[in-house]
Amino acid sequence: MRFSLAAFFFFFLSFPFAFSFASEEAVLTLPAGSLHGTLEIPSDADKPPVALIIAGSGPTDRDGNSRFAGRNDSLKQLAKALEKNGIASLRYDKRGIGKGISAAEKDLRFEHYVDDAVFWGEYLRLSGRFGKLIIIGHSEGALIGSIAAGKLKADAFISLAGAGRPAYKVIEEQFANIPAFRDEVRKINEHLRKGETVDSISPELTPAFRPEIQPYVISWYRYDPAEIVAGLKMPVLIIQGTTDIQVGVTDAEILAKANKKARLEILQGVNHVLKDSSADMKQQKQSYTDPSYPVSLKITDAVTLFIKELR
Repeated sequence: MRFSLAAFFFFFLSFPFAFSFASEEAVLTLPAGSLHGTLEIPSDADKPPVALIIAGSGPTDRDGNSRFAGRNDSLKQLAKALEKNGIASLRYDKRGIGKGISAAEKDLRFEHYVDDAVFWGEYLRLSGRFGKLIIIGHSEGALIGSIAAGKLKADAFISLAGAGRPAYKVIEEQFANIPAFRDEVRKINEHLRKGETVDSISPELTPAFRPEIQPYVISWYRYDPAEIVAGLKMPVLIIQGTTDIQVGVTDAEILAKANKKARLEILQGVNHVLKDSSADMKQQKQSYTDPSYPVSLKITDAVTLFIKELR
């Protein structure tokens, strides 16, 4: 982190002290501004375990909804399911998203997301309301969460559809079968991995490599998910669905192989937004954009069992 929580204590915790049975708005005030989240607390538990849920990449809010992909409420549904199983949770809008701290793309770095997750973890601990702290990261949030879990010395870490390889490898694989851009993507990544920005980019590649986000991409490329997971000392659960069209089973296997003590759960017929779905693209699209599709019971059962087994 950029400054010591204990030494400076620049932020203020904004949480109610009366125990509530409903969802609560949580506010974390940092030097750069405020972050906002939602607490879900089971009504019949004294100091329940609490999961910090971290959303995936891009403009994805605390509930798992993206301006680009649509509304699916995946993370909100996961939080509600955990609450029904006696597990509290906090999910939050990342900076630049929803009610999060305003952040210009050119100024954003991957480390900002990691630092914010760590501060939220400290928020939960300092509240005195919860027991064990579990970090749950979805998609890119799994990489953020794995780093934050290590810094926080959390009680457990759960990866949901997290990549097992550095981001540049995943991106190059996505363009491997597109000859028109394959070589250009590789050359762009060579520069970005060296910390060098690129001025000349084909218009078709601008959304992924526009100048404003290149500093963020450079910071993101520095991290190898498998190396991070390998260094975690707490219990680790790796969950991956077989109908995920964004992250594959191979990635989950890489993560599990990196940490010999990790538990690997391959869930048949579960997609990237944690819903039951076939590989049919029509059904996939519906699950991404229709919040009436519930989060898979396979997901909630696996997460709940893992947390309840923690000692």
